[in-house]
Amino acid sequence: MTKRWSIISILFCGFKACFAQTFHPPAVPLITIDPYTSVWSFGNELSGSSTKHWTGKPNPIEGLIRVDGKSYRFMGSPTPVLKTAVPTAKTESYQAVYVTEKPAADWYKENFKTAGWKTGNAPFGTKERNDAMLKTGTVFPKEVWYRREFTLDDVNFENIGLNIFHDDDATVYINGVLAYECSNCFTGDYEIRKISAAAKKALRKGKNTIAAYCKNGAGPGYIDIGLTDELAPKGSEIIMNAKQSNFMMKATQSIYEFDAGPVHLTARFVSPLLMDNLALLSRPVNYIIYDARSNDGKLHDVQILTSVSGLLAVHEGNQEVTERKGKDGDLVTLAIGSVDQKILQRKGDDVRIDWGYAYLAANAKSVHSAGLGTPAGLIKNFTEKGELDQMNMAVIGTGGDRAMAIVTTLGKVNKGSSEHVMIGYDDEFSVQYFGKNLLPWWNKNGDKTIQGELKDAETNFNSILASCNSVDVKIFNDAVKAGGKMYADLCVMAYRQAIAAHKLVAGPNETPLFLSKENFSNGSIGTVDVTYPSAPLFLVYNPTLLKGMMEPIFYYSESGKWTKPFAAHDIGTYPLGNGQTYGEDMPVEESGNMLILTYAICKTEKSTDFAKKHWKTLSVWANYLKREGFDPANQLCTDDFAGHLARNTNLSIKAIMGLASYAKLAEQLGETKEAAEVNALVKEFAQKWIQMANDGDHYALTFDKKGTWSQKYNLVWDELLDLNVFPKEVAKKEINYYLKKQLAFGLPLDSRKTYTKSDWIIWTATLADNQKDFEAFIQPVYHYATKTPDRIPLSDWHETKDGKSVGFRARSVVGGYYMKVLEAKLK
Repeated sequence: MTKRWSIISILFCGFKACFAQTFHPPAVPLITIDPYTSVWSFGNELSGSSTKHWTGKPNPIEGLIRVDGKSYRFMGSPTPVLKTAVPTAKTESYQAVYVTEKPAADWYKENFKTAGWKTGNAPFGTKERNDAMLKTGTVFPKEVWYRREFTLDDVNFENIGLNIFHDDDATVYINGVLAYECSNCFTGDYEIRKISAAAKKALRKGKNTIAAYCKNGAGPGYIDIGLTDELAPKGSEIIMNAKQSNFMMKATQSIYEFDAGPVHLTARFVSPLLMDNLALLSRPVNYIIYDARSNDGKLHDVQILTSVSGLLAVHEGNQEVTERKGKDGDLVTLAIGSVDQKILQRKGDDVRIDWGYAYLAANAKSVHSAGLGTPAGLIKNFTEKGELDQMNMAVIGTGGDRAMAIVTTLGKVNKGSSEHVMIGYDDEFSVQYFGKNLLPWWNKNGDKTIQGELKDAETNFNSILASCNSVDVKIFNDAVKAGGKMYADLCVMAYRQAIAAHKLVAGPNETPLFLSKENFSNGSIGTVDVTYPSAPLFLVYNPTLLKGMMEPIFYYSESGKWTKPFAAHDIGTYPLGNGQTYGEDMPVEESGNMLILTYAICKTEKSTDFAKKHWKTLSVWANYLKREGFDPANQLCTDDFAGHLARNTNLSIKAIMGLASYAKLAEQLGETKEAAEVNALVKEFAQKWIQMANDGDHYALTFDKKGTWSQKYNLVWDELLDLNVFPKEVAKKEINYYLKKQLAFGLPLDSRKTYTKSDWIIWTATLADNQKDFEAFIQPVYHYATKTPDRIPLSDWHETKDGKSVGFRARSVVGGYYMKVLEAKLK
């Protein structure tokens, strides 16, 4: 048995003062490897709910500590047994009556007469929904009202709830009583949602009615509803809950503290996402470190169970999995993977990986026992005996019914003892890149194994942890110095999320490609207008990663696969990067983004090599902006959720910044004539912009609509990159105006709606020429990030009135929070 001390908590000594991290994010990252291997705690208490994938689907990791024979739960809630009361169309076909035009006001009441309503098969969806079930379901245009009758033989439920898939807004009544209502929201798949107490009481034996309404705001629409009873797992009553006493979050670590009877436990979730070490950044291994000490000065016998569900290796819980168990030198390893192993065959947004293998490993000297089994069975063995039944045969079951677990012994604990386990994932091939399956960066030559990575992660545990601690201090200190304590907390919240929304793979000629997934949106891979807002984090700490985001877009054009005279929007749908799949181009947006970021890289690296390599392509995009950039036609920009907009003044600024960046590069590359011509054009554009966009005490949303406004966040590059295109009074006038428009949870994006994008607010705040004004913009964003009612990975699109998420979560764009740190670096 090994015993190690690890630091239970660290005070971050920043600029002028020491700060302890006390904030709590809306959801806590636990395991953050890439867009697929992702486990979060959606709440304040680590044991308050099952841990989840960022999409919200269960990804259970459970933790129990046994102290002198008594068991305490500290991680994950007991997995409930789900019993179908009323099936959805996914499991059993049914029909319902419906209309697509607004019915009478009492349409939801029990005795409402549905004369004239149509009869259709569930589920109900719009034609845009690419769903196999909809082939036998019913298509609706924009809105649908439907009523479904069902019969119950028993109403003695433990915790009855809706099993619902709705996209977008939904209202549900049970026997005429409001059961569930959700506006400005949607589910990505079937989810269990609570129903009102009154609706529960309205359920009765015999005939019942569900009446539902669904409104599709944008994209595909969908509605299907059943009822599911959540039953508490048997035996859970003999397990006590450890009392959570503290929480701390750092850039690479989430740290919880508990009291389990007479023992104090600290659980540290460590993701070695170190941007100056690509081998570690890409290694698909995270640590959970357990530190225990006695609260009463006496010796106590302590073991810890870590259980990892087979759901980490499948898209859906009913997929079959196979298991492995072995010992490699001093390492005990367990693995679970899908039986089918359909590598890179599933694409999309609300998708979990179902190829490769999830791993749980630990040093054999600290392992008391290890086993594979049902989640409940593993916990029962540990609770009753303090060990797991040994299993030497591979078993085939479903991902939702199987788990792997290790019991770590800390021995007789008094002053302190520490052990750890490792969670990893071997995806074998990570993405498909224009027809070729690419290896992850850690195995770029094809000569590494996950077993080797786990062993190295164990051997170098102490040095890796020390590096993580060092990075945590640096990230926090850099942000405190640049923007203050609240700003630093936001940067810490963003760090792991921004990085782990990418996959680092080995491209042609071992070029590192850092491919983003457009999470909780449309699942695009390598989206340029996702790269653009995330760029500040990577410009500060490793521009090689930003180049790895941009290289696929350059290759797409330079290979002749993309022939349009402007930059592409994306290269496919994750994990298949075989060509743009987004339905509409964003020509000014993406071309401006690529030009600005290329110059930003060159300025940061103090080298023009990257621009020289792609100069011909950059010139094509610059020529497009010369013609079309200043007064953009009716088109989408990165804020595409807001719809099409012509004559967009902020998009015009992007084109101007892009051309100014191109002119700087032309100067440095000796293209003096081109530089002079473009600089003259940029100067002309800027003067025209000031005149045409002027709206008194601010500048308008579009050139032709006065009485409007918008955040001109693209202007931030003018000073950061020393472009010096616009007079400083332009930014000053905008900042003064914005300060009058703020609401409780932030500055709205523009005058059309009250929602906002938090990444853009921080860019806008960086336009301020003093710390007071900067902090005035940061405080409402911090208020949102720490007080939003939506317990999900940080959403970058939220309402400024109530702090609710409008859409998006777990996206890389929060890397844009580092814009103020980038400003400090470039000064």
